[in-house]
Amino acid sequence: MFSVAEVFGVIALILNFIAYRQGTANRYRIVSAIALGSLSIHFFMLDAIAGGIVTGIAVLRNFIALRWQGPLVLWGFVALNIVFLIIEWQFPIAALDFSLSGVAIAFSDQPSHWSIWIAYASSIIFTVGSIKLNDPALIRRWFLLAEFLGLVYAIIVGSVSGTVFNIVNLSSIILKLLQDRKAQHL
Repeated sequence: MFSVAEVFGVIALILNFIAYRQGTANRYRIVSAIALGSLSIHFFMLDAIAGGIVTGIAVLRNFIALRWQGPLVLWGFVALNIVFLIIEWQFPIAALDFSLSGVAIAFSDQPSHWSIWIAYASSIIFTVGSIKLNDPALIRRWFLLAEFLGLVYAIIVGSVSGTVFNIVNLSSIILKLLQDRKAQHL
């Protein structure tokens, strides 16, 4: 039986598969932002805080990149990722509890797991690609590494949907790149 967290992961999976099939960068950004919002909820529900934070930042990044893609936006989002990485590395977060009265942060007495570096590296690669690139084929190629890192992170934190999400995304990217290559040779 699926947990509620995995339901959000499956929604993200379906939406992101659709996103990678979009014909324009902006259509990709919109559909992907919705998928990433669902994935962010999924990771927060699993207490995979780094995954929740980076996918939450990605939602904002994708919507901003619809209108602005300059160096200030790029470096702002890279800096935001680095700031959150430093905060999470220095002050390990065990869980975030969301309620009607706000958010409660439970800090851990254990050091952060090294996997947060993978989550933030993937996020920075996605950030550069989402803001600087406008050719969907180039975006797909750029995102191969980021998706692979996302797969490694999802496996480490035990996210079944996240693992399937990244495998499907990698497969979708590769299939679309092969489809595009085949169309060029016709």
